[in-house]
Amino acid sequence: MTDPRAPNRVFPPASQDAASAKTVISTPQTQHPAYKLAFQDMDFLLRDDLRPVRFQLELLKAQLLLDEAKIASTFVFYGSARIPEPDKAHALLEMASDDKSRKIAERLVAKSKYYEIARELARITSRLPRDEAGQRHFVVCSGGGPSIMEAANRGAADVGAESVGLNIVLPHEQAPNPYVTPSLSLQFHYFALRKMHFLLHARALAAFPGGFGTFDELFELLTLIQTGKIKPIPILLFGREFWERVVNFEALVEEGVVSERDLALFHYVETAEEAWDFVRLFYEEQAKKDAAGE
Repeated sequence: MTDPRAPNRVFPPASQDAASAKTVISTPQTQHPAYKLAFQDMDFLLRDDLRPVRFQLELLKAQLLLDEAKIASTFVFYGSARIPEPDKAHALLEMASDDKSRKIAERLVAKSKYYEIARELARITSRLPRDEAGQRHFVVCSGGGPSIMEAANRGAADVGAESVGLNIVLPHEQAPNPYVTPSLSLQFHYFALRKMHFLLHARALAAFPGGFGTFDELFELLTLIQTGKIKPIPILLFGREFWERVVNFEALVEEGVVSERDLALFHYVETAEEAWDFVRLFYEEQAKKDAAGE
């Protein structure tokens, strides 16, 4: 006689009940919205009262998909959605019809080099092997949109690696760029949850020239590290000339609103190789400190 084997579950899966719910006999009771299963009732799920539940679902869905893909850490890429690749930037310059648009186009041409630099950095980090547990590290993660974000996902695709795209619903149409891995192309309603997912797995971050969105995301990370909410990670600002022109960090120190040591939270770089060397040395030094019990 063998010992009895307990079943894995005794309740039917939700998918089974969901299918059964669609085959009920039509009566005034079953056709009323109140009779719908809660998780199949979109009008119910979209009520203002259910916002906390939607927060939880948006947090949980992305986390589960990344866990199932064995993504232990990411290399996050921030940057403008308006910096085109070099060929397209030159086309914009040729189309410029007045001095103002020509000057803007000339600046975009100058910054278009960062498309290829982001693409190369993504190639470098995407070549890392899995660890002994089969987990993947420094997986490319972008906002899933065009320009610098596209370059990051494209670089991963160049070497046959998967990459993450965290898109956001906006009033104007925005589709994920074609290089994001479809099973890792995630869409968010809440900016707050999207930004949280950028940083939950981030172990390095590259910030390329960008506008309000890039500033918002970058300065939130700087604030979190400055206030001790998360441990320091390599923060790489590509294009010292751009960043020092648009943000006077030294003036913040002079005004007494940040400390001198806060300027060490980020590092200026110009090339993909320089950025990766900084990340590698950062974690080599961290490993030494951990070994010494510091």
